Parts: sequence; structure tokens; C-alpha cells
Amino acid sequence: MARATKQTSSRAAERPLRFRGRRGRASPGPNPIDVHVGKRLRERRTLLGMSQQELGRLIGVTFQQLQKNERGTNRLSASRIFECARVLDVPIGYFFEEMPADVSSYGRKHMQGVAEGPAPIYDLDPMAKRETIELVRAYYDITDRRLRQQMVGTMRALARTDDASPLHARPRRGRPPKNG
Repeated sequence: MARATKQTSSRAAERPLRFRGRRGRASPGPNPIDVHVGKRLRERRTLLGMSQQELGRLIGVTFQQLQKNERGTNRLSASRIFECARVLDVPIGYFFEEMPADVSSYGRKHMQGVAEGPAPIYDLDPMAKRETIELVRAYYDITDRRLRQQMVGTMRALARTDDASPLHARPRRGRPPKNG
């Protein structure tokens, strides 16, 4: 039995490596445009407080398929983008808004074969974080406008106490501080 295993492994070593991806080329990972569209889909779904299972049911896919779409692993078709826009009550262009210049130019470069380097990482965007989305949703759940303004002031004051915050270095709005 061990002999059969050795034969199979030696056969595997003799075979040429196969490329993954379209048209026989090696696939470097998800297309950055697909990642951006998936990120926008996740942001809108989360802002509406909708689960992946709920949205998947409404657009006719499993939640696992929706997870792949949100990560950019699987590409959304035009008809699926149309359906998502209808269910999430946004224009189709919403999914392509705020696309960084390097991402929007990726498609043209990639098609011409002059794309260089690995795909950029977009996980550093604070708007893509779940806690940011939850914070924004909770903020808009406050109906009193004055209370919302007080919350913004409180958040700014807290950011100023954090020496590492970029807000700490910004000048304050309003009257300049009194000298002396």
C-alpha cells in the first residue's frame, strides 16, 4: 500500500504545474475592482442592519456565495449587481463610487498586460471596518440633532486626548485660543 502512494506522488511530481485563472494565466488573487464592489456591498448591507443570510435570500444566493462576493473572491455579474442595488435601495453606480484611482485604472492596465506588483491591500480603510459601520448606524439612530452634535464633539475631544490621533495635531475650529 505504501508503494502505491509513492507511485502516485512521483507521478504528481512529473506533471507540469497548471496555472489557475482565466485563459491559462496564473491568478494573482481577487481583482481589486471586484474587492471594491464587494466592500461597498458589505458596507451597505451592514448599514441597513441586514445579515448575509437575509440579503442572500432576497437576491437568490446562499450566504456562502454572498461572502465570496463581498470578499471579491467571486465576481458579481451585472444582473446580480442590479438585483443588489434594487434590494439595498441604491443606484447601481453606488458600488463603483469612491473607488481609488489605482483600483479604477487596474482594469485597463490588467487588460493591457502591464500591471505591476501585487494587488494593493484595502483593509486599512477605516470605513471598511465593522466597528465604524456600527458606530455610524448607532449615530443615525439618535433622532435628536443636538444630541448627535454633542456626540461628535465628545468624539473629537476624546481623539484630542490621544497623542497618536491625527486629529490631535489639527487646529481647533471656532475662536482661536487666547494668548496670555
